[in-house]
Amino acid sequence: MTESPAVLFVCTGNICRSPLAEGAFRHAARQAGLAVTVDSAGTGNWHAGAPPDRRACAVARRHGIDISGYRARVVKVADFDRFTHIIALDASHLEYLLSIRPAGYRAEVSLLMDHVPGMEGRDVVDPYYGSASGFDTTWQDVMAGVEALVRKLQRRS
Repeated sequence: MTESPAVLFVCTGNICRSPLAEGAFRHAARQAGLAVTVDSAGTGNWHAGAPPDRRACAVARRHGIDISGYRARVVKVADFDRFTHIIALDASHLEYLLSIRPAGYRAEVSLLMDHVPGMEGRDVVDPYYGSASGFDTTWQDVMAGVEALVRKLQRRS
């Protein structure tokens, strides 16, 4: 029997992109009947313990997903053994994750958009410093990535 996937999404402060990815992935996996463990984290501790950005909560809510109870945390070296997949939201996060991964880690580390055919290597744009409409664009990218990831994990189970 195959182990259930455990997926960690990682962005900068864990208040915008990665909580959106966590919520979207949780929702998509549930709809697909895929049993998963899912969490999100940031590369920095600026927002540790804080809820997601209100604009991220609003865009998720418009799509029927409540992320308001999530709390930001920092990615830890132990996460490389706790999760089967650690998914970076942009290239800087991927670079950071690869720099801290321990020897003998078990997690598959990748960029979210690498799971979407034709979008490999692309970052999910950080909407934090822009307007609320930027969160809609981020949501579209996140959904494309998580839906492709769910399909990939379904094929493996």
